[in-house]
Amino acid sequence: MTSPKDIVLNAWKTFSSRDAARIAALFTDDAEWIAPKGNATAIALDHSDHMEGAQAIARFIAQEMHRLFSEIDIAFRGVYADGDVVIVEERMCATLPGGARYENDYCFVFTVTGDKIREVREYMDTRKGWRMVFGEEV
Repeated sequence: MTSPKDIVLNAWKTFSSRDAARIAALFTDDAEWIAPKGNATAIALDHSDHMEGAQAIARFIAQEMHRLFSEIDIAFRGVYADGDVVIVEERMCATLPGGARYENDYCFVFTVTGDKIREVREYMDTRKGWRMVFGEEV
């Protein structure tokens, strides 16, 4: 059996494929992806900060987020596993519409059930993200 850590690391590789069917197959049908309320990405894209279902999550990763971010570069800072929980620390760098740079640190807490991801809780510096996407004004 594949370990939860290997499942999550494989997911990150698959995310970069932008293949919605392959991405959806990584998640349980009732999976949830929960990000901070009012985060800049959700506001800029007029999108939910709480995605429900493998198809919705896959569509966001494969298509929707790329309306805001291009030239995405993910650098892992650490990957930690304990049982069915895997924590990923990373830095994402990207280009925003208009050419401005985006750079923010993230922490993702994945819960794996069997060989699929059941839940993702996402944490980031929301204020820093807001400033990069929208400028200094709140």
